[in-house]
Amino acid sequence: MTNKYSSSDNCPFLLEPAGKDYLWGGTRLKTEFGKQIDINPLAETWECSTHKDGLSVVASGKFKGRTLQAILRENPDFMGKHANNNGELPILIKFIDAFKNLSVQVHPNDKYAKEYENGQLGKSEMWYVLDAAPDAELIYGFYHDITKEQLKKSLDEGTVEKYLQKVKIHKNDTFFIEAGTVHAICKGALIAEIQENSNLTYRLFDYNRTDKNGKKRELHIDKALNVVNLKGSANPRQPMRTLKYRQGVATELISRCKYFQVWRYIINTECTRQLVNFESSENTFNVLLCIEGCGIIFLNNGETLNFFKGDCIFVPANASEIKIHGKGQLLVVGC
Repeated sequence: MTNKYSSSDNCPFLLEPAGKDYLWGGTRLKTEFGKQIDINPLAETWECSTHKDGLSVVASGKFKGRTLQAILRENPDFMGKHANNNGELPILIKFIDAFKNLSVQVHPNDKYAKEYENGQLGKSEMWYVLDAAPDAELIYGFYHDITKEQLKKSLDEGTVEKYLQKVKIHKNDTFFIEAGTVHAICKGALIAEIQENSNLTYRLFDYNRTDKNGKKRELHIDKALNVVNLKGSANPRQPMRTLKYRQGVATELISRCKYFQVWRYIINTECTRQLVNFESSENTFNVLLCIEGCGIIFLNNGETLNFFKGDCIFVPANASEIKIHGKGQLLVVGC
């Protein structure tokens, strides 16, 4: 079906991401998620972003070719209760392809970032595991309490890994990484990340790697030591999740915190004429991230929008009612 667009301003629209070529990335975002970005490796795609370090661009409809940030500044009602943010979304959504281990790192909280990083937001984040190699794992906190002096010494001596808690991961797992938690995504993981709108990362350890120019990447040990939670972390267990079924769709809440909520929609309307009603969050925008399959969005004015695996769709807060037909899975993010 061909996409059709009218002059309506508040229709959902596709986004085109910014890409990042960090040294640990791979090729799966290109080969499996259809990302046509001419950089190699393609480590991350910033799917829905108003952050200056990687702006998303509108890829369909009336606003095609312009940055999401610019459109939201001109149309603050698209953001609902966040309309006074001058076009800055409170969240940032990414795909991450970890072909190699990411650095061991920590993020500051809002209070520290505001005071010491020129008023920026801190960074709490949630990971949804799209796929994982049989031996894939992540680093989540410390096995037991550690002092700042012990941590500093282990970083100086290159022995910090013995303190880091490693957790096996599997497809469909979810993890919430609160600011201050030492962490790392390890090789073999494909992740969807929903986070605060921040790019503040303090690297503690980077396996003594060098970049394409032969230089070691910068570490931020002093800042990291100021914000890291030194308490031992409980082994993160998967939360109880309940699928709710209705004709053509099953839904589940997979993460909720003060910054965002994330649902998973499993859609299958191939054998029914009943389209799925999309129930948006109250008085706020929503973001739809297609993680499997494909489908069509129908608006009540007769417009349609096709989406495929890897696509990201912004739904304005004042959008008209939409219905969905297809077979696949969506992460639905609101805040």
